[in-house]
Amino acid sequence: MCVGLPAKVVRIQDGMALVDASGARREVSAELLADIDPGDYVMVHAGLAIAKITAEDGEEAEEVLRDAEVDVK
Repeated sequence: MCVGLPAKVVRIQDGMALVDASGARREVSAELLADIDPGDYVMVHAGLAIAKITAEDGEEAEEVLRDAEVDVK
């Protein structure tokens, strides 16, 4: 099973995307996705943006992750 994290694209440059995942920013490869722009949401796995998702999907996934974090503590 793969675990991906939703992230919002902040910037794209030279095949790399700066993404924001729940406040944590990092650069990931955007080479697999030709149609992403700043403001789009993507699913990130192993340093790669692997799929474009809707803003609603991204927000829902972040909410599920926050709820899971509370349950673990």
